[in-house]
Amino acid sequence: MVSAQPHGSQARRGPLIGAGVIVPTPDGRGVLVGRRTVAGEPPTWSLPGGKVDHPGESFEQAAARELAEETGIRLPAERMRVLGVILDHLEGRPRLTAAVLAPPSDAVAEVTEPHACGGWERVALTALPEPMFGPSGWVLAHWLPDPAPLPPGVFAYRTTPGS
Repeated sequence: MVSAQPHGSQARRGPLIGAGVIVPTPDGRGVLVGRRTVAGEPPTWSLPGGKVDHPGESFEQAAARELAEETGIRLPAERMRVLGVILDHLEGRPRLTAAVLAPPSDAVAEVTEPHACGGWERVALTALPEPMFGPSGWVLAHWLPDPAPLPPGVFAYRTTPGS
């Protein structure tokens, strides 16, 4: 069961748009997670991911870019698939996070942002670590067969199969 903790409490202006990347193991029984160590926030576990930063960038392109920037793992954006989006307002502004499924990979994940990540691990889906960074837990809920319920104020929208 995945518990989700929202991060930070600073109210910021404007919406935040990002992507959380699910990188399953080749056998489909595990997923890549990192030890999130962002200053001013309690430590949590997180999927790779981040903001859609570039004009014209799709969720899939942002997911591939963020995965490469954060872990050194390069997977093609064309093989990424958006499972749905999550909307929350828990930080005092709208945050829209795409749940993006990457192709399976067992490539070595490097810590490229030591100020934000204490290490990457592949963990069994039956033994997901806690506490989970809120958006990462909500993204995983789009993929897991028996996810934990979303907290109040968090809304999930699944894409239609084949879309």
